[in-house]
Amino acid sequence: MKKKTNVIILAGFLGSGKTTLLKQLLEYEKEHNHRTAVLMNELGTVSIDSDAVPGDVPLKELLNGCICCSLSDQLEKQLWSLCKENELDTLIIEATGAAHPIDVLDACLSPYLLDDLHVSCIISIMDAPRWLDRDKMNVQAKMLMLEQIKHADFIIWNKTVSLSETQKRQLESDAKRLNEGTPYMLTDYAKVELSQLFSLTVKKRSEHHPVTAEKLKVKTWIYSFQGFVKKGVFENWLREAPSSIYRIKGYIKNEDQQIYLFQYSYGLPSYEKELMKMPLRLVFIGEDLDVEKLTEGLQEVERMSK
Repeated sequence: MKKKTNVIILAGFLGSGKTTLLKQLLEYEKEHNHRTAVLMNELGTVSIDSDAVPGDVPLKELLNGCICCSLSDQLEKQLWSLCKENELDTLIIEATGAAHPIDVLDACLSPYLLDDLHVSCIISIMDAPRWLDRDKMNVQAKMLMLEQIKHADFIIWNKTVSLSETQKRQLESDAKRLNEGTPYMLTDYAKVELSQLFSLTVKKRSEHHPVTAEKLKVKTWIYSFQGFVKKGVFENWLREAPSSIYRIKGYIKNEDQQIYLFQYSYGLPSYEKELMKMPLRLVFIGEDLDVEKLTEGLQEVERMSK
């Protein structure tokens, strides 16, 4: 069985220090003789940070858009290309500061990539002074920073050298309040004990089957169908599905024996005909996923479709 490529997602608001951290991660990977590639996303038409990536490291760039919206389809294609063109140990995705980390995670869990990629962690690096002064920012920017903290597997509070002890305690309190149980650290110049970040591979989403429901922690889960399901029966189940499910994506076969690419977000399902024979499985992303209840519900859908 082919070894999956380990994926690290770097999230964080604009100017927080993601590229500085990326350089250190690449140096660490080189020292450990790991085969590493990078995918970078810039909102502008020209990449500003690509020079930070050494010439011998495979690099893909997505420009003039955000991978969580206008470039989401391109992201999947570029990820697939990196996997097929290179034998990789690690793939680092540096998202634009305007990206929601869950949208990046969603792309990595595309049905096309399930057998190639293993997402080990989301690392959110935050501009600490900006976070403490966030009331001067607009509502959307504040909400995005909050989401980047809330959905991280490791939080790095950067640029803390000029902060008072009171302010540092506030950062620690915010990390514990917004993302309970998640490791964090206060630093400058994105200096981190890098082995900590790579060790997250062992304990986060290792099988895409969450065992416990941690507070405000996004989990992923995969369900495989045995055969076709009736669209009406499936959608009846979907209407009763918990609101804690953020995304569903995968392949499903309806009673017409046609395979469809199925996508679901914000309560809205969509179906797109698929010409190739694809594995009939759905990837779920959400909080507090009750795997047992979801399994029972989908098994009932299959039973009622016979």
